[in-house]
Amino acid sequence: MRNDRRRRGARPPRVKRPQTQPDLSRIAGLAAVTALFSTSPERVERLFFSPDRRAEVEAFCARLARTRRPFRQVNADELARISGTAMHGGVVALARPRPILPLDPAQARLWASSVPLLLILDGIGNPQNFGAIVRTAAFFGLDRLVISDHPVQAGPSDAAHRVAEGGLEFVQLYRATKLAAVLKHLRPVYRVTGTALGRGSRPLADLPRDRPIALVLGNEEAGLDPATLAACDDVVTIPGSGWIQSLNVAASAAILMHDLLPKLMSARRPVPA
Repeated sequence: MRNDRRRRGARPPRVKRPQTQPDLSRIAGLAAVTALFSTSPERVERLFFSPDRRAEVEAFCARLARTRRPFRQVNADELARISGTAMHGGVVALARPRPILPLDPAQARLWASSVPLLLILDGIGNPQNFGAIVRTAAFFGLDRLVISDHPVQAGPSDAAHRVAEGGLEFVQLYRATKLAAVLKHLRPVYRVTGTALGRGSRPLADLPRDRPIALVLGNEEAGLDPATLAACDDVVTIPGSGWIQSLNVAASAAILMHDLLPKLMSARRPVPA
């Protein structure tokens, strides 16, 4: 009798599928590409540039030549096609993406001794807003940023890289799942502070700076979810003239970082484990 592997109860042999290379990030603009080469040149797979950028990217080309990776001068139309935008700044690198690390709440609690301001984004959906916030965080020297698993939360897309102007090479991203539970875990060491408009919010000037702050920014349209707000110690607002209801979330983030970080740095003290 023939040995038929397809007889009842038998499983077909597993076929090992070849692993495919992950999608490459398109990092456009001289500032972003310079930051990439200064921090993680090994991630760069290919480089394209316009004639007027040739002198500025010579060192990058030499680096790629040593590792036998391609680079090429192209015209403006070709560069726009490769980068996916006409706002490419004359240079685009195709690079392996930097991983987003899973957030370990226990580890994050330990950050409080060295990270006085922890920025958490919960549903920032516009990649340009996301990129602008990362750029500001990098400007102020915040080297890590937490994003939630909110379904609309933006990540390090091509547009975010372009707007961040290299900030995504210096700011490590962490992804938190079940954010409300994570915030409750952080509360013993961080003053978890949400941002919102309306009643129940205290003016920014009244927020205590007696311990590190975990600052939570919500969706551009809907703001923070009720469960997230309930997990916060405080909710603050930036007072304005009243002529305009609110600020763009990236502008709010910049004001909050500028206001909070120097005062937190000057008031740093040991925090409980």
